[in-house]
Amino acid sequence: MLHQKYYQDYGLAISGLVMHHKVDPLEYNREVDDALPLDGLITPNPELRQLLEDMDKSKIKLWLFTNGHITHGQRVVRLLGIEDLFEGITFCDYRKMPFVCKPHREMFEKAEAEAGVTATEDCYFVGGLVFLLSEKDSHSSLQMTRISIVDTLKPADGPLCIYWNRICLSLLKEQPSIRSET
Repeated sequence: MLHQKYYQDYGLAISGLVMHHKVDPLEYNREVDDALPLDGLITPNPELRQLLEDMDKSKIKLWLFTNGHITHGQRVVRLLGIEDLFEGITFCDYRKMPFVCKPHREMFEKAEAEAGVTATEDCYFVGGLVFLLSEKDSHSSLQMTRISIVDTLKPADGPLCIYWNRICLSLLKEQPSIRSET
């Protein structure tokens, strides 16, 4: 399938569509990602919010890191009711060619720079796509801790907020020192 080939080859299907089929990425974002009927599918989750609030902000900076364009990333966290808990967002900027996206090293470096990371060994990337970072894309500056989420979400498993809960719980389990004492 073309979508899977472009996703595998470029990190994002839209990259291949832009390169090989002259698709306008901002129009694609408006017509596809931003047009998805997410209201009602993604809903606020008090448990997720509490998990994020329980992280000690003096020990950890919560930063969003998405392959989506900014409008899509902001929409998802707004629907989840957690947009105010993050200090910033690193996203795939569809206005700039070529795209910089996960799993490529440059996207991780972009996230580190935008988040103001000074010690990558103290940086935790939690989720599925980080584990696609291949040896050829590895870089000595990318010595972040990777926390594996084994039970990845499948569409039939339930809403997105359950997946986020698993991510937060995994991070708190692996790194209990980031939990707030209060």
